[in-house]
Amino acid sequence: MWNLAGHECHSRLLVGTAQYPTLAILEQAIMASGTQVITVGLKHEDLNQSQGQSFWKRIQALNCKILPNTAGCMSHVEAIEVAKISQELFETNWVKLEVVSPQLHLQPNPFELVKAAETLNKLGFHVFPFCTDDLVLCKALYDSGCQIVMPWGSPIGSGKGLLNIFQLKALRQLLPKATLIIDAGIGSPQHALSAMQLGYDGVLINSAIAKALDPVMMARAFALAIESGRLSYQAGVMPESDYAIASTSLTQTLFGA
Repeated sequence: MWNLAGHECHSRLLVGTAQYPTLAILEQAIMASGTQVITVGLKHEDLNQSQGQSFWKRIQALNCKILPNTAGCMSHVEAIEVAKISQELFETNWVKLEVVSPQLHLQPNPFELVKAAETLNKLGFHVFPFCTDDLVLCKALYDSGCQIVMPWGSPIGSGKGLLNIFQLKALRQLLPKATLIIDAGIGSPQHALSAMQLGYDGVLINSAIAKALDPVMMARAFALAIESGRLSYQAGVMPESDYAIASTSLTQTLFGA
């Protein structure tokens, strides 16, 4: 079990709800993942339309904690407004804060992001900021009151995995008390396992599950990878060596001297 912003969870996998072939497959994938936290984009789902209402009813039936996100926002003013609407609509003070630059590979806008985080933290939100792995930016978000920081592994939807292991290791050391969740760029369970072995607290997956040939099976694969990665981190991975080291000493064998 781990505590995520006051919510007790047994799974360290968070799952997005966009781009699935059908609502039925979305439901099955979420159940297969074992997740207790799912993200919903207010700007991407018009909950006042009949299709949106159907989506919302089926999402509610899954009995997961809802993490609304501000996907599609391009300024701190817009993100703050969407967060306030989400708070009222979903009855939660959780918000996944996204402020991106569409012309720049959907890269988070660090200046607008910090402005929005500062305001939302003062308003009592639990802010989950989506950001790059830049150490200065992540520290600024943490100092603004964000106990949770969500750096990307690589650009949104790229599936390239963890492009800068050195930076992600440095971030884990820089913010030892923060809850760090890898968000964006994960393409396979192997990427998620690697993130957990670095000591990250969780991983948020959307495209890698939704766009798989079999989203339901892939959701289960990610659940197992994240559990395995966490266990191996806790167990302590053996150190690497530049030289061969015999696993059994000759003195330990029947023919040893």
